[in-house]
Amino acid sequence: MGDYITTYGGTHFYPTDPKAEQIHLTDIAHALSLICRGNGQVKTFFSVGQHCINCALEAEARGYPPRLVLACLLHDASEAYLSDVPRPFKKSLPWYGELEDRLLDLIYCKYLGTSLSAEEERLLKQIDNDLLWYDLKELLGEVSEGPAPKLKITLSYEVEPFEQVEKKYLELYERVKRSNSST
Repeated sequence: MGDYITTYGGTHFYPTDPKAEQIHLTDIAHALSLICRGNGQVKTFFSVGQHCINCALEAEARGYPPRLVLACLLHDASEAYLSDVPRPFKKSLPWYGELEDRLLDLIYCKYLGTSLSAEEERLLKQIDNDLLWYDLKELLGEVSEGPAPKLKITLSYEVEPFEQVEKKYLELYERVKRSNSST
């Protein structure tokens, strides 16, 4: 067996030496719809794909440009190839963080044209952290410090079939991409 993973679409993907041509949105959407948030340590299944969709919809509702909406949709796309490592554990794996950052940058360059700016990173991280506050409350019953962040969207933590999440992910990407090219 080689040093690659075989993706849903049949691509041989080399996680330690990723190439843009090995990255496919259909593989990302499929895998993220099947990966559970919080390493599965939650009350009920809630996929990384659902979280990414919520982040993108929140960015859109806040009036952010389509590029940032797409960045929010893609912000966990590296997990489709590297898996979801919980934040506390990830801090002790600097090599993993470097690998993840390199892959995510490659994904942004492929689907957005360039890496994110520092300001785009900041806005994306704010949305991700705001939604994490609610994820912890709803999926674990754990209330974080500080007041609840104000959201523009209404969150649902209903379990959705992975096929439905995968379809929503791809449709949202296409819709926002079309709106980005028409501006």
